[in-house]
Amino acid sequence: MKFIEPWIVNYLLNSIWQVLLVFGAAWLAARPAGPRMEHRIWICALFVETILPALHINLAGLWRHALALIAWSWGGGAGTGYARITIGPGVVAGTGLLRLPAPLLAIIVAAYACVLLYFTARLAVGLWKTDRMLHGAQPLAVTGDLAKKFERYSGLAETSFLTPGVVSVAISPDISGPVTTGIFRRLLLLPAGFLDRVSDTDLDAVLAHEFAHMQRRDFAKNLLYGLISLPVAYHPALWLTSARLAETREMVCDEAAAEVVAGRETYAQALLRLASMLTEPAPTRTLHAIGIFDANIFERRVMNLTQKRIEISGPKRIVIAVACVLVALATCASALALRMEVSGAQAQNEHPQKLHVKADDLKILTHVNPVYPATAKSARIEGSVILDVLIGKEGVPEHISVEKGPHELQQSALDAVRQWRWQPYLLNGDPIDVETTVTVTFTLKG
Repeated sequence: MKFIEPWIVNYLLNSIWQVLLVFGAAWLAARPAGPRMEHRIWICALFVETILPALHINLAGLWRHALALIAWSWGGGAGTGYARITIGPGVVAGTGLLRLPAPLLAIIVAAYACVLLYFTARLAVGLWKTDRMLHGAQPLAVTGDLAKKFERYSGLAETSFLTPGVVSVAISPDISGPVTTGIFRRLLLLPAGFLDRVSDTDLDAVLAHEFAHMQRRDFAKNLLYGLISLPVAYHPALWLTSARLAETREMVCDEAAAEVVAGRETYAQALLRLASMLTEPAPTRTLHAIGIFDANIFERRVMNLTQKRIEISGPKRIVIAVACVLVALATCASALALRMEVSGAQAQNEHPQKLHVKADDLKILTHVNPVYPATAKSARIEGSVILDVLIGKEGVPEHISVEKGPHELQQSALDAVRQWRWQPYLLNGDPIDVETTVTVTFTLKG
C-alpha cells in the first residue's frame, strides 16, 4: 500500500489540472474542424484525459538522448575530433514535491475509492435499467412497407435485420423517442404508438439516423468510453468532454442519414417535426441507449444541416490536421513537464522518493572540456559516453559512474567531469545532494 497510495494520489492530483488542460486544447483544435474531425478530436481527448495523469516520462532525459544522437550523427571523415557536452536534469534524493502524512494519504485514497465506486455503480445501474427496458419491450413484426424501409436502410448498418429469429425492432413504454441498443444483437426501440403518429418521410429520417448509429456501433463505443473514463469521472471537464463527444456523434449520424434520404434540408425539416412530436419526457432515463435526440444540441444540429457548407481543400485539411497534432503534442509535453509528485512522510530507514530538478537549475562554476584520446581518434572511434554523477552539497562530484559508451572514450570523459564544480543546489535554503547525468559525445570531423 505504501507504493499504491502515493501513485493514486499522484494520479488524482495531476488529473485535476491535466484533464482541464487537455479539454482546453481539444476545444481549440475542434473549433475549425468539421463534425467528423471534431468527433475524433473529442474521442482522443477523452482517452488522453484518462491516461495522461498516469504517465511519468522524463522528457528532459529523452531530449538529452536525442541531442546526443544528433550530435553523433554529425560525425564525418578523419581529421580533427571534438567533444560535445549535454547536461541532463537532476534528481534530488530524499525529498518529494509534496510530502503528506500516511493517514492523510489513506483518507484521500479512501475518498477517491468511494467516488470511483459511485460512478461505477451509476454505470452499472444504467446498464441494469437498459436491460430491464429491453426485457419489457414487445417485439414488432417487420412487414409490409416497414420491411421495405428496413431493407433499404439495413445497408447502413452492414447487417440484415430480417434474419429469422432475430428481433430487429420492438416497442417500449419506457422511452419517448426512438433509440438503438445492443452490442452483438442490435435492436431498434420505438415508443408506444410511434408508428401510428409518424409520417412516412419522418420515419425515413428516424431509420436512417438509427441505422447510422448501428453501423458505427455507437452503443458499444458509448459503453467503452464510460468504462475508460471512470478514473476521472469526477472531473467537470470530463463531463464536458463526454457531452461534446455525444454532440458530435449525433451530427456525424445526421450527415450520414441526410445522404440517404431526400437531402439535408428535408432531413432537417423532419428533425423539427419529430422534435415537436416527441416533447414528452422519457419515463425512464436510458443512459446507455443511443437515440436520435440523445444530445441536447438540437439547434446546432439543424444549423449544421441547413447552413452553407464550406468545403475544406486538401492543403487546408492537412494544415488543420498538423495544427491539431502540434496542439496535442504541446499539451501532453506541458502536462508531463509540469507534473506534480506526491510522496508520503517516510521513516528515516526507508528508501526516499525523488524530486526531479531541471537541467537549467544546475549551474556549472568550473567546466573542463574532455580531450579526444589520440588512440580513439586514429582508430576512428566515435560515440557518446553517458555518466551518472552525484553532486555533493559543496557542488563537487562525489561519485561518477559510466552508464554506457565506447570503452576507449570513457576515461577521457571521467577525467574531465571529475574536475567540474557546480553551484550547490539549495532546497528550502539548505544545500542537498543531486544526481544528474552528463553526456559527452565524441565526434570526428573531416
